[in-house]
Amino acid sequence: MALSDLLYPDNPKRRQELIQLHQELLDCMSTNFHATNELAGVLNEHLGCTIPHIHMRESSTVKENCDIIIQAMSEIQHQVQKIDSDMKEKLEPVLYQKLYDIKEPELEKIAIAHKIFSIVLGEATSTAEMVALKLLGSSLVTFTVSKLISLLAQIGASVLGGISITILGLGIEMILHAILGAVERNQLSTAVRSYEEHLAEFKAASEKYQRAIREVTSLVRQQVQ
Repeated sequence: MALSDLLYPDNPKRRQELIQLHQELLDCMSTNFHATNELAGVLNEHLGCTIPHIHMRESSTVKENCDIIIQAMSEIQHQVQKIDSDMKEKLEPVLYQKLYDIKEPELEKIAIAHKIFSIVLGEATSTAEMVALKLLGSSLVTFTVSKLISLLAQIGASVLGGISITILGLGIEMILHAILGAVERNQLSTAVRSYEEHLAEFKAASEKYQRAIREVTSLVRQQVQ
């Protein structure tokens, strides 16, 4: 979107495009809040973690809400890495490597998990073992979460970070005023590019994150049935 498009208030199509970009960003953030709570719930219930649920703060800025998700994701990373460290300490090196070997048969991994998780996790249920195995053996924590944390930090540090999320219930004129008022006039072009560039990458990473979490929650439902 060109800077000139923003400077013509009689261009409703362009104004609506800007609002749509902001709405898509917030929708994506909201979905990530929900997905993070789902994953935290699984870890709390089956792995004995105590990760608090998070909520979007409508009175806060984009950056402040990014920071909330980052903190929760970092705690999830910490908890999974703790389990991994305990297993590495207690398992023989050969068995530990097998857990991460994509060529290793799944049944063999489950047998190893059953052998050690009762020590690491206490009286671990089969569901707890499968959840831990899934988290440790997938790229969810090692790559997907790390990538999303990095993108959230970039969004928070960009010119988008200072924009409030409360503007969604306002009219078009008020929304435009809130968005444009958050940056200096000579930064408008940068602001618009930030929306488009950050949103494209953020949506792609978010979809991977949410899909990975669905795999974990689906696994839990299968074990319970």
